[in-house]
Amino acid sequence: MKLDRLWINARVATMEPDGEPYSAIVTGAVGCRGGRIAFIGESAEATGHDAVETIDCEGRWITPGLIDCHTHLVYGGDRAAEFELRLEGASYEKIARAGGGILSTVTATRNADEEALVRASLPRLDALLAEGVTTVEIKSGYGLETSAEIRQLRAARRLGYERQVGIETTFLGAHAKPPEFEDTGSYIDHVIGEMLPAVHAEGLADAVDAFCEGIAFSPAEVERLFEAAHSLGLPVKLHAEQLSGLHGATLAAKFGALSADHVEYADASDVAAMAKSGTVATLLPGAFYTLRETKAPPVDLFRKAGVPMAIATDANPGTSPLTSILLTINMACTLFRLTPEEALAGVTRNAARALGRDSDIGTIELGKWCDLAVWDIERPAELAYRIGFNPLHSRVWRGQ
Repeated sequence: MKLDRLWINARVATMEPDGEPYSAIVTGAVGCRGGRIAFIGESAEATGHDAVETIDCEGRWITPGLIDCHTHLVYGGDRAAEFELRLEGASYEKIARAGGGILSTVTATRNADEEALVRASLPRLDALLAEGVTTVEIKSGYGLETSAEIRQLRAARRLGYERQVGIETTFLGAHAKPPEFEDTGSYIDHVIGEMLPAVHAEGLADAVDAFCEGIAFSPAEVERLFEAAHSLGLPVKLHAEQLSGLHGATLAAKFGALSADHVEYADASDVAAMAKSGTVATLLPGAFYTLRETKAPPVDLFRKAGVPMAIATDANPGTSPLTSILLTINMACTLFRLTPEEALAGVTRNAARALGRDSDIGTIELGKWCDLAVWDIERPAELAYRIGFNPLHSRVWRGQ
């Protein structure tokens, strides 16, 4: 079989869950054909394969392309002023209840057209791609009205045409109550009755998300939304247990959610439910750091229960203005005490699972998309160890 491209003399971290450190091949090679991985093995075994192009990696490490599985990358405006307020002692909840927080971004996003949203988002996306990211999940949730939510999702999809990157879009209409609604219940009625069907009709959502929290939506309201999403055949995920323990993670697990995200206040019952359902715990250290939180997610409980842990930037204008996946890896280790291998799995194998895409991306295996990152490092732990240093040598998306 003739290959389109063959990378040889590499150390390959396949990140398959086989129990070996990084599932590494010390003198490895990776080949692709038609954008998918067609060879993986020892460099010596690759000599019998003809390739249009052969690339000598000279001992560099290859990992799967990195995956940022939780972002709010498309939005208008910024919230630097709130950063100052928090430093002066204002809490996230106080800012939100005073009309700041998410709602300030809603105003700026509603006032931006699709083209403006795309142009504003491209630099943020480029920052992620420059660190080896090949797939990004992007949520709506800053429109909070049908036309603006659709505009956000269209802009997110367009980013996948502007750059060589996989884009997964998530409808987050239940992010906050907009000011034109008196209560969250009536707004959830609107999300279910109008917004979700309109988004689904245009095929703009790969999943449905919500913010289950005292300052947002109750478990009962989220349950109604999830029932509607399931009736349309859409998978769900949930912002859960970030600021308090409402057992949103258990609710997410009840619906077989792809992931429950943040999960700082998840308890043993939540973890058990997630383990049973296969729901991924997506940890977001950028928000933990920015909000100066002190209650870390129950990493040991997740480990013991076998709950897969993904990590992501949570890139957003207010609580995690972070567009560095490498810094996120470091934060996951320093703040949450993940091992470097767990952190790398969190932005590859487990991140793919959190998107429902683990059959196509996340590990270096035959038949999966050839999404790779080639690194100038001596060992994979360097990706977690260094701060403010980018050792990416080259990035490969779909074999290109």
